[in-house]
Amino acid sequence: MTTPSDPSPAGRKSVIIVGAGFSGLIAARELEAAGVDVRIHEARDRIGGRAWTDERLGGHALEMGATWVHWMQPFVWTEITRYAQEIYPSPDIDDAYWVSEGVVHRGTEHDLDTRLSRLQDTIFEGSREFFPYPHDPLFILDSADTDPELRERFLAADQGSVLDCLHTGEFTREEIDLADSYWSAGYQGSTATASPLMAKHWASLSDHRSSLMDEQTLRFKLTHGMRGLYTSIAGDLRCDITLDSPVQSIHHDDDGARVTLADGTIDSADAVIVTAPIGALKNIEFSPALTAPQQELIADGTNSVGVKIWVKVAGRHSIIAGAPGEHPISLLRSEYFLDEEDATILVGFGSDHRAIDLDDVASAQKAIDVWFDDLTVIDCGGHDWVADPWSGQTWATLKSGQFINGWSHFHQSATRLHFAGADFAKGWNGVVVDGAIESGITTARKVLAALR
Repeated sequence: MTTPSDPSPAGRKSVIIVGAGFSGLIAARELEAAGVDVRIHEARDRIGGRAWTDERLGGHALEMGATWVHWMQPFVWTEITRYAQEIYPSPDIDDAYWVSEGVVHRGTEHDLDTRLSRLQDTIFEGSREFFPYPHDPLFILDSADTDPELRERFLAADQGSVLDCLHTGEFTREEIDLADSYWSAGYQGSTATASPLMAKHWASLSDHRSSLMDEQTLRFKLTHGMRGLYTSIAGDLRCDITLDSPVQSIHHDDDGARVTLADGTIDSADAVIVTAPIGALKNIEFSPALTAPQQELIADGTNSVGVKIWVKVAGRHSIIAGAPGEHPISLLRSEYFLDEEDATILVGFGSDHRAIDLDDVASAQKAIDVWFDDLTVIDCGGHDWVADPWSGQTWATLKSGQFINGWSHFHQSATRLHFAGADFAKGWNGVVVDGAIESGITTARKVLAALR
């Protein structure tokens, strides 16, 4: 079936947006404000992308994907202010547990933070030099004034593992395992393949302080959930958002773009913005083909092969727990105390989505037993983003070498094909909604400039 799209009014430009996550919705709003006709095709049966507030574990509103926000994240905070959303903190924690070589260690959350701080300082070393402008992360390479020695150190910092700097004999096995717990969750994959430079970049976005980084990425949630924000943005759009509308192929040239949907429908416009994550781009055929560096990144994939799980346990437990990446859950913490049910909902992150069955109580119980023998799992759930063909990954953390040779290859275009999304952000690249919003804005402005 071939059905050409309805033509835009005479003289008005049109843009197709692939994906109705934060980046796509923001790009659409920006384009519409400039008088461009927009059409959005979303493969899923909902909007929001990898931000998805759903009812789970007995009807509780839980975030399947992106969760935390902060006023030092400039783009998302603007939207929170614009739509009068409110935030509240994740709970303070009483007891901390961490595992090393089969031994469970226990202390307070302050004890855990103190131990981590020394490790993080070592991992963050060089962040001030490498990222003088955190929202321009490749400035050191782009600036003609960069000292050659600094340039070489910057290039070298994208190689090896994020934990290589700890293997100097200065740190104990327990300390290294603690760092591995933190970064296995943070990188959503093996620390052995994780780019050291990405951790340093996160530090630069957090005033080079681990405490602020934790506050920005694990502390404050939206009172009405991510759903309250992405539905508010969508509510300001005039354009149609067509759900259950996966894109099969995109032909692009100097004059425009032609998008073929899975049902055979053809939609044409003056430009197209693709907001699909890196892990999902393999599902779209591009003609002409993408550049060699772009294809290489898509084929290699990112470091994000991990998992997020929600677990309901009997009783009230104020805990945070860490375990090295070979365990199903690397980081676990209490998020909601359900006094009326005498239960606690915890959120967990692991480095391998294949290591745990998100909907199986026995699988979750086995993972929890790594730390505790007195916690009874009542229910569990989540969404396997890596197995989801429309994402193919969780958030886009980078493998060794990909910080410099990866996501930035999608910033330039020789045709009317453009890319946007958290995976391609310059600031909070991959990890939080702030980056998706930033990329939606900047890409929309590039498209407007090209159309003019």
